[in-house]
Amino acid sequence: MAEKEEYVKLIGSWASPFSRRVEMALKLKGVPYDYSDEDYLVTKSPLLLQLNPIYKKVPVFVHKGKVLLESHLILEYIDQTWTRNPILPQDPYGKAMARFWAKFVDEQVTLIGFRSLVKSEEIDVAIKEAQELITYLEKEITGKMFFGGETIGFLDIVVGSMIPFCLVRGWEGMGIDMIPKEKFPELNRWIEKIKEIEIVRECIPNREKNIEHMMKIVGRIKAASKTA
Repeated sequence: MAEKEEYVKLIGSWASPFSRRVEMALKLKGVPYDYSDEDYLVTKSPLLLQLNPIYKKVPVFVHKGKVLLESHLILEYIDQTWTRNPILPQDPYGKAMARFWAKFVDEQVTLIGFRSLVKSEEIDVAIKEAQELITYLEKEITGKMFFGGETIGFLDIVVGSMIPFCLVRGWEGMGIDMIPKEKFPELNRWIEKIKEIEIVRECIPNREKNIEHMMKIVGRIKAASKTA
């Protein structure tokens, strides 16, 4: 347990890419933290509702009694508070571009990615749209060890938590090879590389359990769309 004045608590979910990325950052920085797992899609604990009454979602990050929400903001806070093993680029341009691509992943790739999972009647169109977006990431990682350069960084954490260890699991459950090696060789190389990193492996959800979870989410979304 961390000292009281440095006490860190994270409320997350084993299947949430947003809370998993916060765990990756904390482990990379070597920051001790207390973790509470929420099955927030089924029920929301009184603590979650108390600390995040606006969105009622994970992750919720608490440090020195102060509450932070939204994974990108939490990652930046962690990087600025614990300066060892920096995850954001030090130069302003590199930092701005890391934020740009992270926003692209969470707002564009994630949206189209989930659409490809639930729009079964338009699956070919959805796959094409998703792969067009993923092509930008293929170009961005080409010639680099990691998105962050020679070491894992902010964008690696964001992309890794969302695409290979979340969306890909859903696509696998649907029998879709969304990121074939022949079409995305550099992205596949990068995925294998980050799997070798211990702190990433510690935060990767169990594959079979995660696929089952993603299929449940897809089922709920489809059911809700039919009753809407």
